[in-house]
Amino acid sequence: MSAAADSFAHTPFDGSRKPFSIALAPLDLAEWIEPDPRLAETLAERARLLAGKRDVVLREEAGTRASQREALELLVAHLVERFPERYRLDGRRLTVIPAGLAVDLDDESEPPFATAGRIVSDDLLLLTPGEAGYRLVAAVLCFPSAWSLAEKFGQSLDGLHAAVPGYPDKMARVMNRIFDNLKVEQPVWRVNWSIYPDAELHHPESKERPRDWFDDPANLDAAAFVRVERQTLRRLPSSGDLLFTVRIHVDPFEAFRRHPEGRDLAARLREQILSLDPAQLAYKGLTEHRDAVAAALAAIAEAPVAAPSAAIA
Repeated sequence: MSAAADSFAHTPFDGSRKPFSIALAPLDLAEWIEPDPRLAETLAERARLLAGKRDVVLREEAGTRASQREALELLVAHLVERFPERYRLDGRRLTVIPAGLAVDLDDESEPPFATAGRIVSDDLLLLTPGEAGYRLVAAVLCFPSAWSLAEKFGQSLDGLHAAVPGYPDKMARVMNRIFDNLKVEQPVWRVNWSIYPDAELHHPESKERPRDWFDDPANLDAAAFVRVERQTLRRLPSSGDLLFTVRIHVDPFEAFRRHPEGRDLAARLREQILSLDPAQLAYKGLTEHRDAVAAALAAIAEAPVAAPSAAIA
């Protein structure tokens, strides 16, 4: 499924934060889930993946369904209140109006996360504390950004982030402390960016098996996309487990030309890419294409501003 948008919902490359920084901010729960103007199309893709690639996009450990259910109920309550024009609750049946979809919230034949995965554009991941810290114990992950749920499932917080440059030495202690101390009333969120050669949402390939994505480095301006993850983290009030959500936004490089500050944003993204060290470039899949991507962004940043049209007398 192609998910290219017309403009940037978030610009984490604008210079306000450094790449590979935690950069958490307080989350207003009224804005927990963002609206999706292409909700019907997105949910159709999620349903297809849940039906055809269930083991790839859905995992759960025994004993997690109560926490999954708690997360689902919070999600439904939020969606109905925040988006009444899109979601209607009749008893225990939720109707997703744009998709013409009715969902039985009490269907016990499915994990609650499978139900959640069919009604919202965000992916959901459940982490519970243990001897090794928080572990990933349930997930509906239809739209991963180059990581494999099968490889990561069951791992601790440190294991999930082991490949992130700088994590073991610089971020591990801080990240674990954040997870340990996060309060129910203090949810947080963050955004990050990466560069992809397409607008597809479903990228389950492992970062440990990098690919040569760009066939024509000279034409990256037309072929490259900015992929932004908007992540939220909140503690579930009853179970105490942590719920992590991820929403994907994809924009073509052409969006820089349509954005009122697009030339400056392109220049800042180029600066960030050129500032990455070899390990960071490898993690973002840019080792072979850094210079070509930087050149494409420079061409956008340095393009002359179009003169205003002359008035017609």
